[in-house]
Amino acid sequence: MNNLPAAAVAAKMGISEADLTTFEAAGSSAKKINFTTLAQAVGLNPEKFAAVVNGWVPAPRALANWRELRVFTTAGEGLTVNNYLVWDTATRHAALFDTGIDAQPVLDCIAAEGLRLQHIFITHSHWDHIDALPQFRAAWPEARLHSNLKKVPASQRNQPGETIPLGSLRITHRDTPGHAEDGATYLISDWPGSAPLVAVVGDTIFAGSMGGGNGQWELAKQKIQEEILSLPLETLLCSGHGPLTTVAEEKAHNPFF
Repeated sequence: MNNLPAAAVAAKMGISEADLTTFEAAGSSAKKINFTTLAQAVGLNPEKFAAVVNGWVPAPRALANWRELRVFTTAGEGLTVNNYLVWDTATRHAALFDTGIDAQPVLDCIAAEGLRLQHIFITHSHWDHIDALPQFRAAWPEARLHSNLKKVPASQRNQPGETIPLGSLRITHRDTPGHAEDGATYLISDWPGSAPLVAVVGDTIFAGSMGGGNGQWELAKQKIQEEILSLPLETLLCSGHGPLTTVAEEKAHNPFF
């Protein structure tokens, strides 16, 4: 944050750059870390940051309120990534949000539930979020692809103000660049039983954190504030990595805000 190089942050804290690197990678260090100093150096809220370092996590969320929403976590190259499958219970029409690294768990669910994959929504084009796309395209060639990539055909690009019906559900999008130039957040509304809004946010924001700004930190933070944290407090946030959270919990606990 604040575009400070690691050496400058370490100097402000009175530790070596190697110690800072160890802490960032492992969450711990042989040297005692002054979290208040670290938070102030990089522009974080010190109290919230200390709580996250000391183990704060959002309350577990039961998905029974959102019928039907499923979370899939696949692994590769030393990381795990989440993707999400949503369907309408009456039509059995389904939408996939990001592809993850392995398509098989989702394809097995689609077959077991008797679903038809109608749409594939991409939050951003980093490899771990689209790695399994060829598998899904081969299995469901008629599924419509949606993304913010400028280089794809116009029929695959998200359109301003567009609403995609999925049975009784409604899907819209908000542009959330910063972590990635083509960043998009997808909102799923009109759930049976008036369940809260769902926002699939990719790597824009995580529980207690946010995706790397990749040189556009201020833009990334601005878009989170304007497009995500402005949503109703009970909105369920489905991130590309880590646990489910809500707008209320991120406003109360995310040290970046």
